[in-house]
Amino acid sequence: MSLLTELENRAAPFVALRHDLHRHPELGLQEFRTSALLAEQLRAWGYTVTQGLATTGLVAQLKRGDGCKRLGLRADMDALPIQEANRFAHTSVHDGVMHACGHDGHTAMLMAAAHYIAQEVNFSGTLNLIFQPAEEHPGGAQLMINEGLFERFPCDAVFAAHNMPGIAAGELVFIDGPAMASSDDVSITLTGLGGHGAMPHRAQDPIVAAAAIVMALQTIVSRNVDPQHTAVITVGALVAGKANNVIPGSAQLELSVRALDSAVRDLLQERITTLVTAQALSLGVEAQINYKRDYPVLVNTSAETELARQVGTELLGPERITRQGRALTGSEDFAFMLEHCPGSYFMIGNGLGQGTGEGLSAHACMVHNPGYDFNDAILPVGAAFWALLTQRYLTS
Repeated sequence: MSLLTELENRAAPFVALRHDLHRHPELGLQEFRTSALLAEQLRAWGYTVTQGLATTGLVAQLKRGDGCKRLGLRADMDALPIQEANRFAHTSVHDGVMHACGHDGHTAMLMAAAHYIAQEVNFSGTLNLIFQPAEEHPGGAQLMINEGLFERFPCDAVFAAHNMPGIAAGELVFIDGPAMASSDDVSITLTGLGGHGAMPHRAQDPIVAAAAIVMALQTIVSRNVDPQHTAVITVGALVAGKANNVIPGSAQLELSVRALDSAVRDLLQERITTLVTAQALSLGVEAQINYKRDYPVLVNTSAETELARQVGTELLGPERITRQGRALTGSEDFAFMLEHCPGSYFMIGNGLGQGTGEGLSAHACMVHNPGYDFNDAILPVGAAFWALLTQRYLTS
């Protein structure tokens, strides 16, 4: 019997676990029920479990033999503040909170692997299973690192996976090098002088300045960034005024800024700050800029990515893996872990199509959408991958 077939035969309890987690979603740093449920099962399987890192995070450790290699496998646990639109039996019971990114599935995959590894996998070394809170916000990976994750549980390599709608279910996509973009949040407050809409010469209009800034920001990507590099500047909010005949005293802009190169990231910060300040000054208003550097660029290391490719090929065959996929402009706080430890982050297909939610189309529905649902059919694939990776890494 193949490893994948064996994990498929063992999947039912972990599909049930996934449905339970989906019905009871918890936001970042509030995953108390989830953490307690996982810890109880992991201890019963023979793992040494440490709880409380970054409030709700936990690490389950299994040591065997006299091997000195140490492997880390990470799953995220948190949900999103989204009202679920699905009507499954396992739909969220908490208003305004749902697993809209598949972290329930990531957790269940690693739990299925943990159970199989504890019973069936022979290895020599240390396995650290990292169940991380708050991937969505405020960055639970960094919080766990700040609290001594890698000092207390050293890893020679660390791996993580994420489901991806739009890719055939169960297919694996690997990316060597930059794989996910940095993510920075920028808040801009423009302060002018309010007045009557009929007498704009008696005011200093922050809305005009805001409009000019929105358009000028687009020139940074088109004229300051190397065309062969990736950069995104999105103005997601522009808030100002309440009446058509009143010039407000202030306007607020909210930006999302992304890059796949740390030097480009620095350039974007410098150019946004300079351009906004100068543009505001030229139009007679004052700009206050709060530039928050959030998640860094996620960079996969070559040796670990090649090992992941080999494991994926052995498990599924070359026709079901993509050896070098395209980098994504989404962000992921696993990037913080990769700044401290070699490793690789890969994608596992959740389903093809352009899903709009409900039924099978929920698997193709993009993450962070109220109609999304994790595809249970890929759970054994992820679990089998983790089991085989553990065996290969800790016996090599």
